Amino acid sequence: MNSPYSLIIQWSEEDRLFVVSGPEFTDVMQPCTHGQELLETLIELYQEDGKPLPEPQTLGKRLQIA
Repeated sequence: MNSPYSLIIQWSEEDRLFVVSGPEFTDVMQPCTHGQELLETLIELYQEDGKPLPEPQTLGKRLQIA
């Protein structure tokens, strides 16, 4: 599913993990999911579409943004 909506991924000190918010969805309690769930969903979508997973970018490597 392609989506034009924004996702904001932020570290939560309270939860001690990344959380994801969808700022356009103002009537939904935010943040609405954990970053790990988002990653799992993205990986599943790539695999379902037969697309290779992108190479993970790690600290110290130059971040490439599409």
